[in-house]
Amino acid sequence: MRLLVDILTEMADGNAVKVVPVHTELTTQEAADLFNASRRYLIKLLESNALPYYRTGKHRRIRFSDLMRYKAERDQASADAMNELSRQAQELRIGYE
Repeated sequence: MRLLVDILTEMADGNAVKVVPVHTELTTQEAADLFNASRRYLIKLLESNALPYYRTGKHRRIRFSDLMRYKAERDQASADAMNELSRQAQELRIGYE
């Protein structure tokens, strides 16, 4: 029930909501759209092995669960870096007091 409330809240705020099964296989364009990045950037991630994928013929496919795991890890690393910068700024008394 909580999930439905969250979905309706997002929609009420004017945000697009897309319900995707966890085991969905995405094209590079679909993955880039969900990741809010360019297809070219996503392909660079794939080719650098930062994000797992597999091929079906000449086409690359990314599992939705892998994309969300990568995004969560990236978001956590970003939050950790921001917290560290904040800690250093407070330690050096830089910023607002």
